[in-house]
Parts: sequence; C-alpha cells; structure tokens
Amino acid sequence: MDGSARHHAGAAVRVDAAPGAGQAAAQAETCPAAEAPRAHRRWNRVVVKLSGEAFSGDEPLGISPDVVFHLAKEIAAVVADGVELAAVVGGGNMFRGKQLAERGIDRARADYMGMLGTVINCLALQDVLEKLGVETRVQTAITMGQVAEPYIPRKAIRHLEKGRVVIFGAGLGAPFFSTDTCAAQRALEIGAEAVLKGTQVDGVYDADPRTIPGATRFTQLDYGEVLRRELKFMDATAVSLCMDNGLPIVVFDLMGEGNVARAVRGERIGTLICRSGDY
Repeated sequence: MDGSARHHAGAAVRVDAAPGAGQAAAQAETCPAAEAPRAHRRWNRVVVKLSGEAFSGDEPLGISPDVVFHLAKEIAAVVADGVELAAVVGGGNMFRGKQLAERGIDRARADYMGMLGTVINCLALQDVLEKLGVETRVQTAITMGQVAEPYIPRKAIRHLEKGRVVIFGAGLGAPFFSTDTCAAQRALEIGAEAVLKGTQVDGVYDADPRTIPGATRFTQLDYGEVLRRELKFMDATAVSLCMDNGLPIVVFDLMGEGNVARAVRGERIGTLICRSGDY
C-alpha cells in the first residue's frame, strides 16, 4: 500500500494509529459520527471470506488443526445465533497461482492448481464443523462429485434457509480470478447482505502495519477511496463488483475470538467499506 495515502480525504470516516504508534494523533482525527454504538445493522445472511494463508497457522504451508478448529467455532457461534452463513475459502496455504506462474508454470494451469488447493481447505473445515454439530455442504465450481456438490446457487440458498453452512470451493472455476472476487460474486448471487473478509491484520491500513509501525488504520472507507488509493487488502475486481451493487465489506482480524459474530452484529470492528452515507 502506498504510504502517501496517509493524507486522506473525508471519505475515510475514521482512522486509528497502528498499535503503539501515534495514538494521540489518530484520536485527534476521530470524527463524531464514528462514536455511534453500531457500525451497521445486524445482517442475517453473509459470506465470510477465509484467508487460505490463515489455515497454515505458524507453518509456511499446510493445514493447522488448531486454526481450523478456531474457524469452525467462530462459524458455529454465528450459525447458533440464527444467521445464514456461507464461506469462501482461499488456497494460499497450498498454492498461489500467480507465484507459480512467476516461476514458469502456465498461469491458467497454476490457477487451477490453486483452485484444487482451496477444496482441501473446504473439506477440512467441513469435517470440523460437522464434529461441532453444524450441518455443512461443500459446493465447488469444478465438478468433483465424490467429495462435494457442484455449485448451484438456488441449492446453496436452500441449504442456507435450512440452517446449513455452505462452503464454496475452487473459486469461480476460471483462471485469472481471485477468491476475493469469488466471495463478492457468490454473495451477490445468493442474496447475502455483506462480505466479511477475515485477514491476518485488524483492518485496512494505508501501509502494511507489520512492516511500517506508523501505519494508520481506517475505520470506514468508501469503495472509490479504496480504488483511488490502491489499497491492496482485496483485489480491485472484487471491490468494483461490491461497489457496483452496494454490497458492504468488513475487513477484520480472523483469529480474534468472537470477531465473526461481532462483525455480523454490527459492532465496530476492523474496517467497513461501503458507499458514503449508507452507514
């Protein structure tokens, strides 16, 4: 992210300093509107985008059972509250198509490898969810009938209405599209009210807070502001799709206890991306 984005305009409702850096300066910029008790109303149907990298925990590759159990507990708590939840799972802990392509593998073939990696994560999450008593269905954009249903929007909606969690795997089933774009598209097609993007940081910053201590966190952003600043928490295609359809996005720390439920309930958590004036 471009550090010059710190000179922000009114589209960003509030910013907070990264932990331990310039907290007083950030508080001085707090807008009165940001003091409202809720960032948005409670949502009843959401799509949660789960980072593939998170599945590996502290390891560079693979699946951490502890992480999968944490994610399953977070999802189960939301479902127990009566919310209809679908999930789109990334595959960065297995393969990243773009990186493989940079090493000489055909980009389309590399992307398909990444799609197959997401299905491994889907099956792991499904297994733990069902051990917790949550009915779950995996639907994939690439047909693999022995392990998952094909992606059928109306069937996915019916599963949600019956209280089942639906996990979408294999991205959009086409190369050159990210699982972020898949999350936006699936959310629109099943009538979800928001995309909740769980990441390894606690919101959207104007620079990477893991390498730049003075990075500033935004509490709320307009889609256009995200695209203008080229903030890289989600690819531009996904953000544009949400912007064109007025679909809000919440970016939050995936590993925080109870964070998914808080995001659904409308508590101020992470960064809300929406049209200016909508919330």
